[in-house]
Amino acid sequence: MSDRHTILAWSERGAVADARAALDVAGVLPAARDWRVFLDRLLLWSGAVSLAAAVVFFVAHNWNELGRFAKFGLVGLLLIAAALGYWRLGPDRAAGKASLLVASIFLGTLLAFFGQTYQTGADTWELFATWAALMAPWVLIGRFPGLWMLWIAIANVAIVLYFQVFPGLFGIVFSTERQLWTLFVFNTAALVGWELAARRVAWLDERWAPRLLAIAGGTTVTLLMILAIFDWRATSAAALIAYPVWLACAYAAYRNLMRDLFVLAGGCLSVIVVVTAFLGKNILDSRAAEGGFLFIALVVIAMAAASGWWLKQVARGEST
Repeated sequence: MSDRHTILAWSERGAVADARAALDVAGVLPAARDWRVFLDRLLLWSGAVSLAAAVVFFVAHNWNELGRFAKFGLVGLLLIAAALGYWRLGPDRAAGKASLLVASIFLGTLLAFFGQTYQTGADTWELFATWAALMAPWVLIGRFPGLWMLWIAIANVAIVLYFQVFPGLFGIVFSTERQLWTLFVFNTAALVGWELAARRVAWLDERWAPRLLAIAGGTTVTLLMILAIFDWRATSAAALIAYPVWLACAYAAYRNLMRDLFVLAGGCLSVIVVVTAFLGKNILDSRAAEGGFLFIALVVIAMAAASGWWLKQVARGEST
């Protein structure tokens, strides 16, 4: 149990008169040096991303004024400079990681400019797939969770764009289902792999990244369940199995193995959304629709209150 949880637990029982002063004495609250480090990192990352975005917008705005060699020369030189900056600074420094992140963004920018200039005829999903493939070695050697999340985001975009080009044999509805299933499997596999690897690899032990993956996987399986509710003919019965299995696995992992209130709260929200969709489908389409809105509102309030009470009990359990 951390000092912060201990002091807060004492404060709830009235054993500590001034919780803030106690937290300050225990060294839990950030000191002046901590704020300087935070601002330094904030300015570093915001500056790096702003620089990459500025180059993209500059070339896009001056597309007709800049020649072919000027476009590729500018982005190519900046790409080389960013890669050399990473090689010079190394993977252990924040500036080196920022340089590798900027180099990865410039790599995608260079591919986009190449496709736009020479009109290769490639689909948009191929651009993102190629970007992810060329970026993969940097991701593997970078030891940087942010770069991994960028790579996963690029792969997600490639999957979405792929199904827009190849909707399948049964129309757009089945294409949506296949797209959601693919995204769900990909992001869930990434989440499981991340959590398992984080137990052995120290630099992966950052909670924000798996939480984003949990949001991606939970959102897609929730959408699959809602699709099954509103259009049973358009989806398979597999959603009725995958959704409760996903909830059960998330509960077992983030309630018993490693407590993560953020993911548990997301699961509660998912249940509320699915139950609301089910009630809306079966009540509002019937003759009792007049009082249906009031009934659904009361059910949502009850579920939200129950979820809040349960999450509070879980949080208290972390402090004991």
